[in-house]
Amino acid sequence: SSTVYGEPETIPVGEDAPLKPISVYGASKAACENMIHSYTKLYGIKAVVLRYANIVGSRLRHGVVWDFINKLLADGRRLEILGDGRQVRSYMHVEDAVEATMIAWRRSKGDFEVYNIASEDWITVDEVADIVVEVMGLKDVERVYKPLLHGIGWPGDVKKVALRIDRLRMLGFKPKMRSREAVVRTVKELLREISEKS
Repeated sequence: SSTVYGEPETIPVGEDAPLKPISVYGASKAACENMIHSYTKLYGIKAVVLRYANIVGSRLRHGVVWDFINKLLADGRRLEILGDGRQVRSYMHVEDAVEATMIAWRRSKGDFEVYNIASEDWITVDEVADIVVEVMGLKDVERVYKPLLHGIGWPGDVKKVALRIDRLRMLGFKPKMRSREAVVRTVKELLREISEKS
């Protein structure tokens, strides 16, 4: 998980950046990486660690896209946003994530390799809100921001994180969708799934 980086000093962040998680979740992921590394040394196994960005797509049932859709279905005039809306994230469609995962596993050569899995760009939470509102065909939606200290949405939230994917590109991976395209497609997929259920 990209949460292992915490608040990176430079954006985008590469795999060699120091691990400084700021949440228990991120710390547990960093601990798992160390455990996996020790297993490669002790038992001679091969391991590939993948640090995913925000993965979106059909059947998504958590995260900002799902949250915004459900809030707007309940009240199409008002959208509550955790944080100040300026949090920066990379969004990757699950189809790209699956392809990246398979390439990393099949083409990595070393005993212990680490790869960031992300699109090559990033957008703000406000831009995600714009996309959801637009795809849902809504107008004049009031945004109500719920920031904690420094504009974050919850304790352990990272203000800005975007990942470099140079190592993954060297294996031949290129994402088919940028963040905006991934979010647009996800909103359409989720709205279709919701309408099919009702």
